[in-house]
Amino acid sequence: MEHRLTSTRPSSVVIPNTVLNDNNKSLSVKQEENKCSLAIRKRSRVPGVMITQYVKELPPGCTTPDFIRKPIALTLQEGKLAFFKAVVNGNPAPEVSWGRNKGDISNPTKYVSRYEEKNGEYILEIPNVDSDQADTYKCLVINPFGKAVCTAALNVIEVGFKKRKSGIDPEEFRKMLKKTVAKRKQKQTKEGEIDPKFWEVLLSAAKKDYECICREYGVTDFRWMLRKLNEKKKEREAEQSKYVEKVHSMKPIEVKTDGTAEFELDMKLKDPNSKILLYKDGEMLDYGDGTDDSTKHNMQKFGETYLFSIRDVGLEDAGLYQIDVEEANMFSTSLTLPDVEFTGILKDTKVVEGQDAEFECALSDPVPQITWCANDISVEHGDKYDVTVSKDKQVHKLTVKNCSKDDKGVYTAIAGLRSSQGTLVVEDDPNACGKSADELARRLAEEKDRLQRENEEAARRAQAEKDEAARKTQTERDEADRRAQAERDEVARKALEEQDEAARKAQAEQDEAARKAQEEQDEAARKAQEEQDEAARKDQAERDEAARRAKAEREAAEMMAAMAAGKGGGQNGSGGDGNEGDGTVKNRKGGDGTLRDGKGDGFDLDGSGGDGSGDKRKKRARVDELVPNSTIDHGVHFLNGLSDTAANVGKSAELSCKLSSEDKTGLWYKDGKKLDSKDGITIVKDRAHHKLIIHDCQERNAGKYKFEAEGRKSEATLTVEDPPKIDADALSKFSESVIVKVGENASFKLQFSGKEPIKIQWFKEDEELLQGHSVKIEKSSDHTRLLLTKCQRKDTGEIKIKIKNEFATIEATSKLIVLDRPTPPQGPVEIVESTLSAIEFKWRPPKDDGGCPLTNYNLERQQLGRNTWTKIGDIPGQPTYRDTNIDCGRKYCYRIRAKNSEGFSDVMTTSDIAAGILAFPGSPAPPKIVSAFKDCINLAWLPPSSTRGGSLIGYNLEKRKKGSNLWSQANPKDDPIRDKKYAVKDVIEGAEYEFRVSAINTCGPGEPSGPSECAIARDPKEPPGKVKDLRITGSSYTSLSLSWTKPTEVKGEEDEAKGYFVEIRPAEQVEWSRYNTNAVIQTSFTVVGLKSMAMYWVRVIATNEGGEGLPQSFDNYIIAMPPPVKPKFSDKKMKSFMVVKAGNTVRVSVSFEASPLPDITWLKDGVPVAKRVTITSFEKGSQLFIYTSEVSDTGLYMVNVKNMVGQDTFAIEIRVTDDPKPPGPVELEENVHGSVTLSWTPSPDEKRDNHLHYMVMKRDSVKQTWRTVVDRLFNNKFTVINILPGREYNFRVFAKNDIGLSEPSVSPVWGTTKQREKFTCSMPVLRTLDFQAAPKFIVSLKLHNAPPGYECYMSCAATGNPTPHITWYHNNVSLNTNPNYYITNVCGVCSLLILRVGPKDMGEYKVVAESPLGHDECSTKLIVKE
Repeated sequence: MEHRLTSTRPSSVVIPNTVLNDNNKSLSVKQEENKCSLAIRKRSRVPGVMITQYVKELPPGCTTPDFIRKPIALTLQEGKLAFFKAVVNGNPAPEVSWGRNKGDISNPTKYVSRYEEKNGEYILEIPNVDSDQADTYKCLVINPFGKAVCTAALNVIEVGFKKRKSGIDPEEFRKMLKKTVAKRKQKQTKEGEIDPKFWEVLLSAAKKDYECICREYGVTDFRWMLRKLNEKKKEREAEQSKYVEKVHSMKPIEVKTDGTAEFELDMKLKDPNSKILLYKDGEMLDYGDGTDDSTKHNMQKFGETYLFSIRDVGLEDAGLYQIDVEEANMFSTSLTLPDVEFTGILKDTKVVEGQDAEFECALSDPVPQITWCANDISVEHGDKYDVTVSKDKQVHKLTVKNCSKDDKGVYTAIAGLRSSQGTLVVEDDPNACGKSADELARRLAEEKDRLQRENEEAARRAQAEKDEAARKTQTERDEADRRAQAERDEVARKALEEQDEAARKAQAEQDEAARKAQEEQDEAARKAQEEQDEAARKDQAERDEAARRAKAEREAAEMMAAMAAGKGGGQNGSGGDGNEGDGTVKNRKGGDGTLRDGKGDGFDLDGSGGDGSGDKRKKRARVDELVPNSTIDHGVHFLNGLSDTAANVGKSAELSCKLSSEDKTGLWYKDGKKLDSKDGITIVKDRAHHKLIIHDCQERNAGKYKFEAEGRKSEATLTVEDPPKIDADALSKFSESVIVKVGENASFKLQFSGKEPIKIQWFKEDEELLQGHSVKIEKSSDHTRLLLTKCQRKDTGEIKIKIKNEFATIEATSKLIVLDRPTPPQGPVEIVESTLSAIEFKWRPPKDDGGCPLTNYNLERQQLGRNTWTKIGDIPGQPTYRDTNIDCGRKYCYRIRAKNSEGFSDVMTTSDIAAGILAFPGSPAPPKIVSAFKDCINLAWLPPSSTRGGSLIGYNLEKRKKGSNLWSQANPKDDPIRDKKYAVKDVIEGAEYEFRVSAINTCGPGEPSGPSECAIARDPKEPPGKVKDLRITGSSYTSLSLSWTKPTEVKGEEDEAKGYFVEIRPAEQVEWSRYNTNAVIQTSFTVVGLKSMAMYWVRVIATNEGGEGLPQSFDNYIIAMPPPVKPKFSDKKMKSFMVVKAGNTVRVSVSFEASPLPDITWLKDGVPVAKRVTITSFEKGSQLFIYTSEVSDTGLYMVNVKNMVGQDTFAIEIRVTDDPKPPGPVELEENVHGSVTLSWTPSPDEKRDNHLHYMVMKRDSVKQTWRTVVDRLFNNKFTVINILPGREYNFRVFAKNDIGLSEPSVSPVWGTTKQREKFTCSMPVLRTLDFQAAPKFIVSLKLHNAPPGYECYMSCAATGNPTPHITWYHNNVSLNTNPNYYITNVCGVCSLLILRVGPKDMGEYKVVAESPLGHDECSTKLIVKE
């Protein structure tokens, strides 16, 4: 049963009584009749809303209920607040109720329904939502004329441990408590955000499934989705790269015909030990390896393929499955199991070869997609198979195209947990006899092409494998070199550590010996003192015992005299000896007195013995005398019992315990047999300590040991372990490196011992070696052997063995070195010298030396143009060579081979090297002026970047006067400058010089450098003085313009200024910051980038070659603002009156000029505007905005602009009204002949709108046209004159206001008509024309370029019948509800106005016209000029 919550609000709609009386006199009765007899269904403009109309024609002014904004679907986590909002309309005001499909919403603590009058929203709130509340919720809107219905889904994401239903089995509840559920880390979803599962599924889905997934999660903006998806893919690939090298071939989860579900992916892990985690809906799952049939979830690995399976799939297995490696997500796939039945099953099909076969099934409920299998192999839509689904998603069809013999078999359709099967039989084509030869030729040609493609593919793969093997070989050689060097470093480090460790151990042994000697002395002294104390204590105890016994005997004698015969019974000591006891006070134990099974030790304070159980026995009378004794002896007991011990074979083991008495002795037992000190067993008693020592433990010594003393027992278990062991000599021999040559076999053998079963694993470079073609592994109970056949250089590396049994694992390492020829030397060849006399060049050593050191290099030389090579011979192992036996102008080529003990490497050939060519050095950088004086100028420079093959000899320095073209050498001609600096002394005071330098090598001087900066031969200058007349020439909110006069020059004290620096300091800071890094020459400067209205200190500093002068600053701080300007409104076209239709947007913009920035105040009728009115102010204007206007917004609005200089005010009257309601019925009365007086009931809006007036129109039976009689009539009565007899008159009265006219109120017919003869006219039959047309843009948008801060007006024209709905988009975001844009649609002309264009408004603008007949769109771009 559906339960509803109803939200109501007072109706604000007034229906005229006359309308209800004339059109629906008995509304309450007819409403029920119409509900039963009439139900007109129509579509709402809001998608997903269905409207049912109860009446055939609606009364004037009345409407059926509808949604302005419907509730949207929600996906939330448990514990969140869920709420549905709806905005409705209708006249009369409708009632709104809420309900859900599968549950009750009457509980007020779980469901709260309310109406928010401010926004006109009906709200259903669900606080602390849980999974039981996930359902489809319905909103029902009803008024007397109809109803509107829409639905919205609520999806709840379960989080944490879920409460179980009552009545669960306690044992099952304990099992649940034993397991800790690991939850996958999930980002918290804020209200309104997209479900994170959407991205998880989409990241692992195929592109063809994007649309279906978006539809499932309610995502409609595909461009945004694709852009966001690419970003998330990059983020996930970055996370995956931490743990895997690649992930590919991901197959989504599918239900198989055997009732299992499988999904798989291929990935290559960087670390084989990385954890692979399986999650379902964020909860970690345990999985097996597929060998145990009872395991629900399993993972099997085949190479790089990981196959996950779920056995016995049920509805509870539906959900999102995710594969993580460590903390990175690799793959996500969603298992959906719809609960449906097959209403139409698959049927067996028989076709002729070459025809198409069809399988069709029908489902009880809509399912978007099902799984099709052919012979238990899933198939998809493609060239061979065609999968189709009906519009209602209930009929699914599979078409097998061009059937052949291979297509026959069993075809299965799987929907959720249900499946249906059909058989396909393919028969031979009876008409194929004539085609057999052609078909055979075609098949042979196809087979030939296929074989050709396979051969080409095999050749390509072989070449790729060959290239990969070569690359790996080179990589392995490089790695071997690196490891060899690392091992040498490690050996040296270990040797140093061993020396330090030996010294440390020697010192520690000395300290330990001294400490033990001191402890022995202290222990001997302590024991002697304890023995003295113990002797004194025993002597005192004996004396006290004798006195106590004497007193007890006296008291016993007195008691015996007072006792009657036969009394004393069990109260004084009756009991049993385990069955009866001896009854004496001296021995109050029952049985052996031991503590067994936690029942007691047989001690009773009342003297009863018993079997130690503490049960009361029947008392017996005693005839013997009772000697009372006040001492209760509890006997000996354990202070420390035995504890379980483990020992290795061959080692000693010790079991020990401690009794409460030092005098008591005990017996040792093993498995019930008494033990003595013999056969490797030693029994030791050290006062109260008792020890059993087994010197050489063997497996036979394992068992349960017991120590018993005075009836007290303590037991413990000795476990003898036999872990794998390796003899030290065998380990030392195994650790030695095995060195073999290429092609030889390498053998590693190791002896060990340990308890079987023993697992043995061999590794090479941490990769396990398995039995194969070149790897042979021998195993026995005491040794193992690894044989590597035909070793190659790449096999060099660490060999490790792991030996493991149930007790421990041990490892041993060795090294395999395979000797081979070295690889070729490496380029590029670097030419050190190429001169007339010699060629010197060098190269890089080989990447791999072959496992043994290089002895030398072998060189050959060939002169360019000759065919013979000349042997140079072997040179030492340094990779460099200088050839002096050359001819000038010749070019030479060299072949180099590396050599070690195994032979020569392959050849590396150099490029041609020229000898004897004049190669002058390059140009140095221009020299720098270090210092200048009147008689000396000091310079420095940098060497040239290239010496062109020869070594540098020196430099030549040249100088010239500024303006001259003649360079003269500054240094002596035959004496080059050896250093890279020089002091030029041949200068004239006051002259200005430039300098350049050229480098010299063995071939001669090179090109000179560029000229240096000009330097004047004079002594250093004095700093300039302060600038003068510092003033401000202009300012704004972000800039400040300055000007000044250059300082006065004072000879000998202040020299001429060459530039200026401007420094600023904010008023709140103490440090100055220099605005211009390079000195400006002009005496004016503009500082930009200031903060508006901030206070700054400003100063200017003059500078020259002698340094900086004193700063000149203003006397006061400066505010970053323009010159003060009194506020005034700059737009003279601003309207002072505005009429707005109720419900439309109100936007009032004003522009002004003011400095500093003014305070802006908006008032309505003298009071501040309401909070619902949005005020936006900027530097040169302000805007008032009302999103949805109401009649109450009518009034006089004033804006006041005020700053420190003055103020200005602007007023505008805004009138908010609506289409007027028509006046009441019109009554006619003739008071004067030839005239008629009309009177009517006032319009309901007359009281609320003082601008409301009336207009009267008339039509007579002769002219048949309507003519306005009177307009702007403010009363409810009017007399029409010139009424002619013999004519009929009709009158209409309209209510009229600033918006327009109301519906007319029509009067009865006035007057009579003359009788005329009947006129008959046959009218032609008119054909009904269909004027409907799909939307189409007849004028498109144009490209717009607008400067920032200006208005931008876009317009286009669209046509269509019915009138299409127009939607504007900016970068695919709808603008229809954005208050920052003014949008209109008048008679098909669609326009958009942007009041102030900014950078955020750049982009693509699109207009979409939609109607039931189709849609059209056009777009343009807005470019904002810089």
